[in-house]
Amino acid sequence: MGVTQTPEPDDRSRLLTPADVRALAERFGIRPTKTLGQNFVIDHGTVRRVVRVAGVTDEDVVLEVGPGLGSLTLALLPHVRHVTAVEVDPALAAALPGTVADHAPDLADRLTVVLGDAMRITDVPGPEPTAMVANLPYNVSVPVLLHLLELLPGLRRVLVMVQSEVADRITASPGGRVYGVPSAKIAWYARARRAGAVGRNVFWPAPNVDSGLVELIRRPPPATKADRTEVFGVIDAAFAQRRKTLRAALAGWAGSAPAAEAALRAAGVDPGARGESLDVRAFAAIAEHRPPQD
Repeated sequence: MGVTQTPEPDDRSRLLTPADVRALAERFGIRPTKTLGQNFVIDHGTVRRVVRVAGVTDEDVVLEVGPGLGSLTLALLPHVRHVTAVEVDPALAAALPGTVADHAPDLADRLTVVLGDAMRITDVPGPEPTAMVANLPYNVSVPVLLHLLELLPGLRRVLVMVQSEVADRITASPGGRVYGVPSAKIAWYARARRAGAVGRNVFWPAPNVDSGLVELIRRPPPATKADRTEVFGVIDAAFAQRRKTLRAALAGWAGSAPAAEAALRAAGVDPGARGESLDVRAFAAIAEHRPPQD
């Protein structure tokens, strides 16, 4: 995402203090819920760090998922062309424009709030986002990322805060213990890396797990005759029974174990290997050789 200087405090946007966050929550009758994975950032240093690591510029249209009470939104607005914030909680979505008007009145026209579920939206109003920066709810991080990367091909850069374990799974390489479906599917769209750790005490309420920053840089999908759905079908089948060899794990996908072995050999993959040893290009090669289905 490039190297940028640490964003300096900007008098056009007064960031939320921990007291501000609690006062806003009380004012709007908002109680953070585990169901929606709500943990609001309350630390100025953290939101400034996120903006710095994201490397966004005044040319970027940024998609923010789960803006909550606006801590990260207010940090982003001085540094980007526009922020489109997608919020599933009606109370939070209704409150955010007023918070921005109070804390960053000169920047309020840079914000669009969309009430909706980021896993199910089918379009984003206004100019297409070029970057995504978000504190993602822990329970939906991977589905949200996969949906938005597919929906928004102009999304070139992503920086998200996610649960540390999820960060490990997204960024794992083939052969690693936690490499699996999230790692392989994200790799279809982007190069993923860990971009830092985030402690528990920067959130309210403090979660019982640590968090991590994950950076994604868009890249072309593997060169393949198979489409994304076909490749993802192979990935799902390979990891549904990850302790089995691919010959056995892909038997249902191919129609039989011998048919799976034939497809694997045609793709140049050892039938005795396991899914955790393959990168996304290998899964794409297997998908190209699926036997005709009755």
